[in-house]
Amino acid sequence: MSTVGGDTRGRLRRRRMEIFAFLFLTAVLMPALAVATVGSYGLAVWVYQMIAGPPGPPPAH
Repeated sequence: MSTVGGDTRGRLRRRRMEIFAFLFLTAVLMPALAVATVGSYGLAVWVYQMIAGPPGPPPAH
């Protein structure tokens, strides 16, 4: 025999964990991934320009 109270507590705990997971994903993980992606791209462009030189036409002699 299962108790109705135990089932309700389990559902509330699961719902609370789902809300926590959603908030963590939207408030922490996604902004961190966005910053890491933009930063990585900026670093890659910076390193490329150190090797290949700045963009634009070559200087006139």
